[in-house]
Amino acid sequence: MTDIHPTAIVESRAELGTGVRIGPFCTVGGDVELGDGVEVVSHAVIAGRTRVGAGTRIFPFASIGHPPQDLKYRGEPSRLEIGAGNTIREHVTMNPGTEGGGMLTRIGDGCLFMVGAHVAHDCAIGDQVIMANNATLGGHVTVGNFAILGGLSAVHQFVRVGRHAMVGGMSGVERDVIPYGSVMGDRARLSGLNIIGLKRRNFGRETIHDIRKAYRLIFAREGTMPERLADVMEEFETNEPVREIVDFIRVESSRGVCLPDDGHDL
Repeated sequence: MTDIHPTAIVESRAELGTGVRIGPFCTVGGDVELGDGVEVVSHAVIAGRTRVGAGTRIFPFASIGHPPQDLKYRGEPSRLEIGAGNTIREHVTMNPGTEGGGMLTRIGDGCLFMVGAHVAHDCAIGDQVIMANNATLGGHVTVGNFAILGGLSAVHQFVRVGRHAMVGGMSGVERDVIPYGSVMGDRARLSGLNIIGLKRRNFGRETIHDIRKAYRLIFAREGTMPERLADVMEEFETNEPVREIVDFIRVESSRGVCLPDDGHDL
């Protein structure tokens, strides 16, 4: 059974699952789908072709599913899909996709979006991602599972942030962040590996040791990047996280990869 506050405005075509709760002064558009157990606390607006997964909570003054901030957008019927069990705090903004990006913005499961976080059009965010207060994603950004973006950080459009990566607070990220990497700075540079995150996710000591060794080899001064990647793959071919890092770097990208301060451009 749904629980809708008398001051809320819910269009008749909206699809509401079992146990949905919509608090005071919320607005829910006609093309919105809310899964079982979704709670919209108060004063939030959910618009557009937006689907919200079961158990997600949306806090006051969040703006979800309004047209993207893209001058090329011409009203095409793009979508915003939000997974299950997410927490979307106050003043968070999330926009649907555009024709130039596949018509879809996608959010995984179990993510936390703190106050003022922004997810732009055509982004693809994995599971268990954390975006701290006022973290911002430009259009077409991809963020892997378990990544953490610190407060007031900003990620340039088309950048990739790998799984288990850490973006430091107040960092401007113009290039791709390798899986398990940690970046920080006004124009973010690779500062090492997200060792704390790896330990929290119960990666074994031997696996972490191999990742650290592979990291040093990948970003060494000797040889070319393709040569170093080949050497690392030969030495650590059974280490899945190392293979993931190598495959990530090898993918053609418009942004390049964040490097250590003593590194050189790829």
